Amino acid sequence: MRILTGIQPSGKLHWGNYFGAMKNMFDLQDKGEEFMFIANFHAMTTVRDGATLRESTREVALDYLACGLDPAKTVVYRQSDVPEVQELAWYLSCLTPMGLLERCHSYKDKMAHGFDATHGLFAYPVLMAADILIMQSDLVPVGKDQKQHLEVTRDLAIKFNNAYGEIFKIPDAYIPDTVATIPGTDGQKMSKSYHNTIELFDPSAKKKVMGIVTDSKTMEEPKEPEGNSIYELYKLFATPDEVAQMAANFRAGNYGYGHAKKALLEAYHRLFDPFKAKREELVKDPDALEDILREGAKRARAAAAPTMEKVRSAVGL
Repeated sequence: MRILTGIQPSGKLHWGNYFGAMKNMFDLQDKGEEFMFIANFHAMTTVRDGATLRESTREVALDYLACGLDPAKTVVYRQSDVPEVQELAWYLSCLTPMGLLERCHSYKDKMAHGFDATHGLFAYPVLMAADILIMQSDLVPVGKDQKQHLEVTRDLAIKFNNAYGEIFKIPDAYIPDTVATIPGTDGQKMSKSYHNTIELFDPSAKKKVMGIVTDSKTMEEPKEPEGNSIYELYKLFATPDEVAQMAANFRAGNYGYGHAKKALLEAYHRLFDPFKAKREELVKDPDALEDILREGAKRARAAAAPTMEKVRSAVGL
């Protein structure tokens, strides 16, 4: 089984990235052949400074390696180091109905949040399809917000196969129900677009956790844990017994949101402090990081080559 996912280097990675995508990838490293790319082409829809994009790409690679990615098990590469992806995106574009892209809710959502209406943002799902299909991916770990884009990928693969013959596998999404949506500090989905994130190694994590928006119930009042942002985040970090205890405390009363936030902060440090120490070691050897990415690109291009030979022949090139 071939597994593939990507991450945009459009800013600091946050808790939503870790539990919505990164942890899935680490958990699947022994389940099949894994590919993970840093989507710097995709990031250009929002990042307009070359130095920033270059540095963010490096930071993402460091974060993944620190938190559990094993380059011996997972092929990790920069999207831009596999130029065949852009070539395939054009072939797919020539078969993509405008109506299919117009129905994508992610584009509409970004427009509502003030993003520029560019062709790159509009055609984002086609490039994503090329990323996935070029590697003949079987399984694609994605966040709930990307599920529609994966459905677009499946539609385009079927459309291309119907037109040119059976070339692409039809990939499946992998979205564990337990981490489908990660709440941010304001209760919305955690997203850089909403400015409500807590970064993986955030020096202001304490301030942000203590600032998570809650209702106006007093400490003495019983509270329903389900749907509470603090509780939903705590479930990601804590053991089942710890989660059950917090739920019982909320329902019993005399347990304030401040108590819950402190418990969340302790659970965060318990998980991420070892990752932070590993990252600090990786930063000391930038040449080793570059070697990993170059080797990943070499392996990724080798995996993409057979597919592109078939595609070029099928379309008449």
